Amino acid sequence: CVAIFVTSDKSYDNVEWEWGYRETDALGGSDPYSASKGGAELAIRSFVRSFFPQNGAIRVGVARAGNVIGGGDWAADRLVPDSVVAWSRGDSVVLRSPSATRPWQHVLEPLFGYLSLAKKMYESDRNSQYNSPFNFGPYTSSNKKVKELVYEILKTWSGDWVETEKSDTNMHEANKLNLVIDKAINLLDWEPKWCFEKTVEKTVTWYKSYYNDKENALNYCIKDVEDFLEV
Repeated sequence: CVAIFVTSDKSYDNVEWEWGYRETDALGGSDPYSASKGGAELAIRSFVRSFFPQNGAIRVGVARAGNVIGGGDWAADRLVPDSVVAWSRGDSVVLRSPSATRPWQHVLEPLFGYLSLAKKMYESDRNSQYNSPFNFGPYTSSNKKVKELVYEILKTWSGDWVETEKSDTNMHEANKLNLVIDKAINLLDWEPKWCFEKTVEKTVTWYKSYYNDKENALNYCIKDVEDFLEV
């Protein structure tokens, strides 16, 4: 049996350096969200060590994914769905941290990575190198500022944006966040397929298709998967 717990790139203790974070870097963070992700990984680790014997059949891994975008995401307080919903109504999208840098990737990228990891874990023994954390993110060329992502979307979608006023709470939010994905590339034979521009293009195409014909939303998802597997 194989289990993969998906946490987040926010699980790292972000010290705002220029380099990407590796799987061996410290976990935790200054804000509650990052701390909760780091805490989740500690809970996972202790649970595995306490209840899953070394020679047992259950194998557990951890996946840390960068910021994902893609069709079908309607969650609140997320950049792409907030943008397309606002623009479809003729409103301006409000950006909280337009200059913050994130490792943007299409949602299919880490999903394919999770499957690659699960396969390797299933084929390996309980103490193999695959039963450990893995980063899944884009190449550094896709590490873009929030406003750069918005501008890329606006090449084919009409709208504008404004920056929100700073809150009096002074809540901390990381400004720079990059991932090192060498481990996944070398051990899983996995690598990102779509560049930043292609990722945005596929995402925008999905939302435009949805607004034109909502009844066929599933078909748009299937088309994305098919296109992804052809690369």
